[in-house]
Amino acid sequence: MEWITSPEAWIALASLTALEIVLGVDNIIFISILVGRLPPAQRQRARVIGLGLAMGTRIALLLSLAAPRYFDHVQRSREAVLRENLNAMRDAIDKYQADRGRYPDSIADLVTRRYLRTVPVDPVTDSTETWIVLPPPVAAAASGGSVYDVKSGAAGNGLDGTSYDTW
Repeated sequence: MEWITSPEAWIALASLTALEIVLGVDNIIFISILVGRLPPAQRQRARVIGLGLAMGTRIALLLSLAAPRYFDHVQRSREAVLRENLNAMRDAIDKYQADRGRYPDSIADLVTRRYLRTVPVDPVTDSTETWIVLPPPVAAAASGGSVYDVKSGAAGNGLDGTSYDTW
């Protein structure tokens, strides 16, 4: 919401508004000149088609500017949720180990023992079943349990270029 207080955003909005008004008036004049050359029976239909095409072109142009930014924000949101879910599960695993002296046998144990309310959804894969469970290292394996860490099972890389399975 910081754009509300940004002078650059307001200047851009004012410039875009002024440009749209000028182009709108220009379109009306241009369409009126063209429609004036048609037979009277076709003028109204040509005027509606011309204004519709002008409006459609403007909307398509604005969407082509806004869509990439929208999808970038959606991806950033998914990645933020993924990082938060990983942190919550790792914190729950650490608390489980500290309380019980061993690691959980599964992610479901964290829910059963009330360290998590539910198994979080991996927002990139949109599933609770794609988490990759890492066993304890050899030194910690003696304490028992099989969930030492979790990683995302999502294929591909984040916006920062790192693979999801390394987070």
